Amino acid sequence: MQIRENLSMNLRYYRKKYNLSQEKFSEVIGTSLSHLNKIEQKKCDVKISTIEKYTLKLNKYDHKLNIKDDDLVTYHNDRKTNFTRIDEKK
Repeated sequence: MQIRENLSMNLRYYRKKYNLSQEKFSEVIGTSLSHLNKIEQKKCDVKISTIEKYTLKLNKYDHKLNIKDDDLVTYHNDRKTNFTRIDEKK
């Protein structure tokens, strides 16, 4: 259960960091919008191979990032975010 919560928090953190909607962020990490939504709501488990894919895609999106697989499932106190909606349409 802890891994699910940490993954949710960390993916939200990176999505907010790059100011992306769930739709755009799901494209960045290579998953569907509905799957990202389930992950962020802590409603599904994710395979290790999928976490590895997300890490690879995030590092490709931001070459300076250089995160490791376990970084997405590790608790980081500084990554708690205010979960406001990011709207692409203005």
